[in-house]
Amino acid sequence: MTDSVANAEAEAQAPVFQIQRVYLKEASLEQPNSPAILIEQQQPSVDIQLGVEATPAAEGVFEVCVTATVHTKIGDKTVFLVECKQGGIFEIRNLPEDQMGPVMGIACPQIVYPYLRASVADLITRAGFPPVHLAEINFQAMYEQQQAQQSTLAQ
Repeated sequence: MTDSVANAEAEAQAPVFQIQRVYLKEASLEQPNSPAILIEQQQPSVDIQLGVEATPAAEGVFEVCVTATVHTKIGDKTVFLVECKQGGIFEIRNLPEDQMGPVMGIACPQIVYPYLRASVADLITRAGFPPVHLAEINFQAMYEQQQAQQSTLAQ
């Protein structure tokens, strides 16, 4: 009987990492200069911004969102502006505190990001444009850079 109690306690303390759900949280598309801008023959410039945020949703449950903003312009006129936020709900329990940041800043975004890429490409295609394929992202390097910037600011 004591072995089963010890096993139950060990299982209760075992690290848990599970994906609960991945979903499109927000999506917007603007074409403020259509239809005139669609006739332009110039090659547009594309600016892509990415962001990651993690927030607690419940005890041991976290929402991690990856956001992409794609702003395409010809000269100073916007061709289209797409903003997408892809979310994921993750159960994360019994991890050492020093591992929580890397899990939520690297592992979770790596899971959510492919869905974001597909959502952005689909939204732009549905708007009548060739898809913009977001490049692969090294979330570990991005996380380490953010940590370095925060430690520099703290000094």
